[in-house]
Amino acid sequence: MITPMTSSEQVPFPASDATTPIARLREIVEKFVQERSWEPFHTPKNLVMALAVEAAELMEHFQWLTPEQGEAVARNPEQREAVADEMADVFCYLLALSSRLGIDLTTAVLRKMEKNVQKYPAEIYRGYFGPDDPRWPGPASSSASQ
Repeated sequence: MITPMTSSEQVPFPASDATTPIARLREIVEKFVQERSWEPFHTPKNLVMALAVEAAELMEHFQWLTPEQGEAVARNPEQREAVADEMADVFCYLLALSSRLGIDLTTAVLRKMEKNVQKYPAEIYRGYFGPDDPRWPGPASSSASQ
């Protein structure tokens, strides 16, 4: 059985993205920080810097790999676990930052996706990563160049 990071409580497993609310994960991270009295160190600047460091550690697992080798990471149990650990580190710092700044991640993601739908209409961008794509036929309307 997997135990959570906090020493004083157990999270029922198997937990999954489908069954665990983001608020519950935030609580677990907050409790972990509180149990260690780390709040003074968890300033927004420090959390962003730590998040960037962890993101760089995640990138190291894919640095210099071909796209096929990168996809193969999912089929290698040791590599997959190492990548999952780094992803969890990034996510924990993001959760801590959102708590510190009072940002609701669900609201932020939904709002950002609304902006992305407007900025990157599917009928214009389908199959293209954007104007730098060598296959880019050009915007079908002036809204794509904004």
